[in-house]
Amino acid sequence: MERKDFLKKSIGFLGLAVAAPSLISLSKKEEEIAVCTVTNSETAGPFPTISPASYVRSNIVTDNRTGVAFTINITINNTNGNCAAYQGALVDIWHCDKDGYYSEYGGTAMQTANFTTVHFLRGRQITDANGLVTFTSIFPGWYSGRATHIHVHIYKPDGTSLLVTQIAFPEGTTSAVVLVNASTANGYTKGMTGYTYNSSDNVFSDGVTSELSSVAGSVANGYVLNHTIFVSGPTLAINELDYNKNQIGQNFPNPVIDVTSIPIMLNADAKVKIELYDLSGRLISTPINESYSMGLNTIVIDKNKAKLSSGYYIYKVYITTENGIYTENKKMLVK
Repeated sequence: MERKDFLKKSIGFLGLAVAAPSLISLSKKEEEIAVCTVTNSETAGPFPTISPASYVRSNIVTDNRTGVAFTINITINNTNGNCAAYQGALVDIWHCDKDGYYSEYGGTAMQTANFTTVHFLRGRQITDANGLVTFTSIFPGWYSGRATHIHVHIYKPDGTSLLVTQIAFPEGTTSAVVLVNASTANGYTKGMTGYTYNSSDNVFSDGVTSELSSVAGSVANGYVLNHTIFVSGPTLAINELDYNKNQIGQNFPNPVIDVTSIPIMLNADAKVKIELYDLSGRLISTPINESYSMGLNTIVIDKNKAKLSSGYYIYKVYITTENGIYTENKKMLVK
């Protein structure tokens, strides 16, 4: 069976609409709102990484894979944080080699070449303060039914899945896709005969506005891909992230059904304690009393473990560093 038979289009179009009359003449503010939209969700395909946490690495070229040098820069922005950079997100990527084969799979009609014992062209990185991850790779090839693409899976720092999507490549006679696939000296033997373009691709045929990357460079010197992905991350309730200050965000979701998360920005490694009070001032529980690293931390509280029934509560956060104690109170609602 062809791999394309295992793929299906995303059922929701969450990205920016293409050429819609209502978007032809946007004001500057409207343009900012339109751009700050969650990137399209797509299928992970039949070949997702089996144990992604095992491959925390920036150089994903292993097993003597060869091809045109390729650097992948992906920036993650949070639509729930004024579309600011999302620090601390886990970003997994995977793509095929120059011949169109994936590692960790094979020996079947879907992929006859057997690469079940190797793990090339798969990796995980954590976004920095600019929301950026960078991978060293080789330019992907293509296979029947699919345009050139890269798979991406993004998680919260606690491992909660945020978005599975794919990255599309620019096309045209002078595009990297065309020039690389003509490079027989680098082992790309298929050329463009039988290639499936974005407009006919099983995943991208509904449009690639939110998934199209920019690619620059040359076959001789290698190519660099730059792409920004928007995810619906933590609702920080912090207008501008200031990494020089301790900040405590509003819990999300609020009201709380089962669990809730509290985003806390630390300007240094610190001991964090969270106490929960009812509105009469009675201490209910202290669910958190642990050490955390500098930067953005997302702290999860289970309402049952914290002994919370329905009603309003105050959560009091203590941040203790060598410079003293910072504390702040916020209100939450439990359903």
